[in-house]
Amino acid sequence: MNAVVLAMAPDLPSKLFPPPIAARLGETGPVLTEFTSDAARAQLAGARVLLTGWGCPMIGDDVLAAAPRLEAVVHAAGTVKAHVGPAVFARGITVSSAAAANAVPVAEYTLAMILLANKAVPMLAAAYRARRGALDLRAGFPDIGNFGKTVGVLGASKIGRRLIELLKPFDLDVLVADPYVDKSTADELGVRLVGIDELFAAGDVVSIHAPAVPATDGLVTARLLASMRTGATLINTARGSLVDTGALIAELRRGRISAVLDVTEPEVTEPHSPLWELPNVQLTPHVAGAMGNELARLGAAAADEVRRVLTGAPLRHAVDPATLSVTA
Repeated sequence: MNAVVLAMAPDLPSKLFPPPIAARLGETGPVLTEFTSDAARAQLAGARVLLTGWGCPMIGDDVLAAAPRLEAVVHAAGTVKAHVGPAVFARGITVSSAAAANAVPVAEYTLAMILLANKAVPMLAAAYRARRGALDLRAGFPDIGNFGKTVGVLGASKIGRRLIELLKPFDLDVLVADPYVDKSTADELGVRLVGIDELFAAGDVVSIHAPAVPATDGLVTARLLASMRTGATLINTARGSLVDTGALIAELRRGRISAVLDVTEPEVTEPHSPLWELPNVQLTPHVAGAMGNELARLGAAAADEVRRVLTGAPLRHAVDPATLSVTA
């Protein structure tokens, strides 16, 4: 029996754990995609660590009964809400997440989009292609550029904080709005703490990094969108549910603001949605998070946590069940 058992979509292990990382894990046995068969139960019986990824089934009382030696669930991705049930925490099993590793590519994507938005690159590229000739940049785009622009970060989450770090080398004024952040924390981060109203009114770019929880459903309202500066850009790499989609479309149709949307509500925008056609919208297919070779970063973080469990060392990225209601 293997001490480490994988439970995830069958195509993931080779991407998460290329040979150098797989070697750190040792023998893990077959990848489980379900927990009900006799073969799966036999694997669970010896597991000290359940190493999970996207596609892992829910871990409830029945699974825990089949895994009496289980000490930890190590998730090689972000949120654990889809597969870690309350019974896991109730039994005292440690849960770890690679959310910090997944924050890296999301923050990198966002940084790139902020710099390009302030430089009006999407708009200029479209105008240049349409004209197929010279543009009068000084007359037509007098305010483009990043020097002294204001960036509003909605949510000092792991991704939000990583983004704040990446923004430090640039000549930008960074604001943050988060009800769980106080002034001393904002000072440590090197940003100015403001309310959500000021964030939207002041930002040349407003980037959303709050969790999708009941309290944030529709958080970005028509009123907030209407308060944004003319020429400002809204970036959403969090979840589409945080934004009132109808209100956003209405505001975008007015042409005052732009949007970079890596996530929408629904997850895949309907074929007839105006978001596909509006010239001031840049849609990407939920690509900001770990993709391609970036998956190995998640695998490396998870492999490190697995070794810590097996050697009795404290985990670096343990999930606190007390904060799950307000985090992703």
